[in-house]
Amino acid sequence: MKAEVGVQIVERWILARLRHHSFFSLAEVNQCIRALLAELNEKPFKQLPGNRRQAFEQLDRPALRPLPNHPYRYVEIKPVKVDSDYHIQYQQHHYSVPHQYVGETLELHASEHLVTLYFRKRVVASHPRRHRPGTTTEAGHMPKRHQKQQQWTPGRLKNWAKDIGPEVQAWVAEQLAAKAHPEQAYRVCLGLLNLSRDYPAERLDAACGIANREGLIRLKQVKLILLSNRDRLPETLSVQAELPLQHENTRGPHSFH
Repeated sequence: MKAEVGVQIVERWILARLRHHSFFSLAEVNQCIRALLAELNEKPFKQLPGNRRQAFEQLDRPALRPLPNHPYRYVEIKPVKVDSDYHIQYQQHHYSVPHQYVGETLELHASEHLVTLYFRKRVVASHPRRHRPGTTTEAGHMPKRHQKQQQWTPGRLKNWAKDIGPEVQAWVAEQLAAKAHPEQAYRVCLGLLNLSRDYPAERLDAACGIANREGLIRLKQVKLILLSNRDRLPETLSVQAELPLQHENTRGPHSFH
């Protein structure tokens, strides 16, 4: 109620007195309002001692706190779950966290320039924010087996696969293209390429050929082809005989009443 009365007083003592004036800039309006506001604040109360300026100095000013050192910046806060590849996703970009947090739910704080991740109110990872799809991976977040794989590149893996056979190269290329970040694809590709130590190149290439045709993208599926000797079976084409369009079992509308 007091706030509404205060607005009414300002309307009567300031705005109403300026309603017949013409202004040609915001600076002119502010200058006139400033003078009338000072006059209003010095006007004595009717039922209380003092005036508005004195009340502000005695009651309000001591309760005021200093302004923050930095301007307010919006921060989005949301829970995120760590995937099996020790990355979390925020707006189409993947950020790594220490691999021991796989499966945990973290609290993400995203400002304009920084992404910070908390686990039980403790910072576990922090990355510069990226505003485009992709992956940001910190080497220290990787398991040791992934850190060793950093010496590999897609080019090296494809060249090794090419030496074994075109079907192997196609399978490896598909794996590299499907993964969001390279270390996971390297692990699968190296597992396949290392099969060349146990199987001749011809067999491994034939097994990958079957996998490519049937959309088998898991390493254990390729291994199963080799273990079952399916790659050694001759290719057979199953031709389905076309049924004639007219035969004794075909009936038209005249057969139904």
